[in-house]
Formats: sequence, C-alpha cells, structure tokens
Amino acid sequence: MNSRISAAPLTTAVTCCCLTLALCVTSAFAGSDTPIDQVPEWLTTQLGGDTTLVIANENAYARAVPTLPTEELRKFTFGNRLFNTNWVTAPASVDAFDGLGPVFNRVSCSSCHTRDGRGQPPAAGEPLESMLIRISVPGQTEHGGVRPVPHYGDQLNEKAIAGVPAEGRTVVTYWEREGRYPDGTTFSLAEPKYEFVELAFGALPPQFLFSPRVAPPVFGLGLLEAVPEEEILAHADEGDTNHDGVSGRPNRVWDVVSGKTCLGRFGWKANQPGLRQQNASAALGDIGLTSHLFPKQNVAEGQLAAAGAPDGGEPELKDEFFEKLTFYTQVLAVPAARNVQDPGVRRGARQFADIQCTACHLPTLHTGTHSDVPQLSHQAIHPFTDLLLHDMGPALADGRPDFLASGSEWRTPPLWGVGLTEVVNRHSRFLHDGRARSLEEAVLWHGGEADEARDRFMHLEARQREDLLTFLRNL
Repeated sequence: MNSRISAAPLTTAVTCCCLTLALCVTSAFAGSDTPIDQVPEWLTTQLGGDTTLVIANENAYARAVPTLPTEELRKFTFGNRLFNTNWVTAPASVDAFDGLGPVFNRVSCSSCHTRDGRGQPPAAGEPLESMLIRISVPGQTEHGGVRPVPHYGDQLNEKAIAGVPAEGRTVVTYWEREGRYPDGTTFSLAEPKYEFVELAFGALPPQFLFSPRVAPPVFGLGLLEAVPEEEILAHADEGDTNHDGVSGRPNRVWDVVSGKTCLGRFGWKANQPGLRQQNASAALGDIGLTSHLFPKQNVAEGQLAAAGAPDGGEPELKDEFFEKLTFYTQVLAVPAARNVQDPGVRRGARQFADIQCTACHLPTLHTGTHSDVPQLSHQAIHPFTDLLLHDMGPALADGRPDFLASGSEWRTPPLWGVGLTEVVNRHSRFLHDGRARSLEEAVLWHGGEADEARDRFMHLEARQREDLLTFLRNL
C-alpha cells in the first residue's frame, strides 16, 4: 500500500519571526578593531595537538595520526578497507562481507561519509545520498531512548534487498527566506520542507517526529573520546548561573557496552556515549549489519518479508572487523589549521572570541588517557566544541527529543577542519540538515542560546564579518 505524508520542521511557523528579530535588534555592539598582534592563545595550526597532520588536499580527513606506530598502520589500512567496503546481500561468495539489509540506507560507511567527510542534502526532489531521516513517536523506551514508529522503527530505511519492500522515500524541497544586515547588505536562507512518499506500511502516525541528519565528518573522534567526562561537565552551566545567556548541558544516554547510563558525546544530539556504540549503531541502522552489541536484525514489527530474509551470520560484522573499524575511526587525524599568521585570519579569530562564539564552540579541550590508542593521550586539542547540548531556538528545532536532549537542543559540532569541506567533499553545506549553503548562512541560522552571538555578528562591519569567516575557512 502506498501512502504519502507531507511535513515541515515542527517550528516552521515561527522561523520567520526568529530571523526578523535578528534584523531588528538595536545593538550598541559594532565589533572591534583589535590589533592583529592581540590574538587568542588558541590560534594555532596544531588543532589536534601532537597528532595534527599538515595536509590540505582532498585526503585531508582520511589519514592516520602521524604519531601512530608503523606496526599499527596495517590495522588502520584494514579498517579503511572496511569503511569503504560495499556490503552485499547474503548469501554471497564473499561471506565475510555479506549481510546487507534487509532494509538499509547505504551499502558502506563511505557512502555517506565520503573521504571521511561531511554529507550533504539532496537538490530539490533528488534522492537522499549522504543524509537520512530519524523518526520516532512521543515518549521514551525503558532506558530513556526514542520510541520507534510502529512498522517503521527509528529510521526511515529507503532501500531494501531484493524481495523486501523499502520503507519509503523522502522528497526535500526548499523555499527562500530573505533577510538584511543592519548595514543594508541582503542575504537569503534556504528552508527545507520534507515529504514522505511511497510508504510501504501505511501512513505514518499523526504524532510522528522526524529529524533530517546529514553525515558528520569522522576525523578526530578518538581525541574527543579521550576528553575526560569531568572536563566536559566543568563547562556545563545548565542554570546559566553566570547570566551570559548560554547554558550548555550534558546528554545522558544508555551505554550498551557498560549496561548503564553514561555521558553522551557523539551524534548531532550527543546520543551516543562512545565510538564502539556509535559505529555498531550506524552499521545496524544504516547498512543493516548486526554486531555483538546489536545482534538483532533491524526489522520493525510487521515487516514480514524483511523478517524472513536471509542473513549473513551471527554477527554479520565480525568482532575482528568491528574492532579494526573502530580503531580506524579513533585514529583519523585532524588536519592543521592554515594561514594563522595572515592578518585577516588573526582579526577573524579575535572577532570570533569578541562576539562570544567561544561560549559554545570552546576552543580548547584536553585529552586524558586513551586506553586503546596511547598516542591520543594527554593532548591539548582545539576542536571548537564543548560536546554539550545547547538550545538553538525554533528555527533549527526538529521537535524530536533524544534521551535528555529536547527538540530544540543540539550538541555543539566541532569546527576543526571545517574550512576544508569544499576541498574534500566539494560542497559547502552545513548544520544538522545541511540547509546552510555556506559558513555565513550557518551563522545566520543560529538562534536560542546563540541569539546574542548571531546578533553581534550581524552588527559587525562587512569587513569584520569577512575576517571572521576567513578565520573559519582556515580551520
């Protein structure tokens, strides 16, 4: 049975108001012309500490940390092969790489994370290639997670193996919102709208929730995994006790590995506690591969054809493969920042600090001891994230809670390496759903706790705005 449902983000109706407020603010802030020798101490090329790699080509996200011992490179290389492997339907002649589906979104990790980088949304009406749709219904599971949608689960799987129906298809369209800086410069923002068609198991329930997600970059994750919990929590200010308008709070999520609730630090809403669970969850949800962490097939109740489909063994992602894949994602190096002596970059770094972008995009964190990769231990790193949840306002809200994260909260995404997106992935789409077509648009979409920082950006002179963007393009 075919059904279709048209939907837009839960808060679309108030998006225009949010942007209009930004244009009407009468602020005394006009930026600063700080001398270029007075720059933040965190302005450095060594974003990943001693593990930073000096590289700025299309492979900038795909190399191992330079401090990795030679004897470990074979494990990295095999992990890279697994990351790029196209899995096939079982049974197959190469049984080590069969077990795809029965429903899935992509056939490999790299299908979404091309060259270990950032995904993008489709052009209007085109199929999703490096993006997916998380779905749920209101309420929580036993351990506080999202409640799956009856007959569809917690992710819309748009592909399936032969003989099994795909769950449905997403159609994305955009409409333009015009805006103007206080100095008269105009801009336009593209707001996405989503329609779900060719639904195989009937209409989605009226109360269903959805969240579009583009694939984030996967480099530097081992360093973020090594930041001690106490350092992350030290930056939380859930009650905004310092009255700066920025709170920041941790997500607490169920950890399958330890069997208890732990700090979340990965994913757009910090809904994953570590790389093992992140990787196993993605393998199951995106490709349909079972693992020792998630041994049950990704088949929602009522999908009879999928339930009867052959599998690739138990588990399909063998433990040896799983460990090498996890190691690979732990040791991908952070590329060095560029042109830090350039006057525009130095002025831009100062502007970034002056308008208080650093309240959420925390420049510096420190790693503790990484038990799997000693080379990642005890590093001063500059990811420009606090790994905490922040309310980003109604314009960016998806209306879909995830553990403790509300429908308008998102984890601060790291900014290291962001300036190489066009070089590596040949696009400049940003934010959780890729709606921003440039770094400038990403800033302009900020709201909620970032209202004041965005307004300060808008009240900068045109040259000062360009300096700040130049700084970001060189991270």
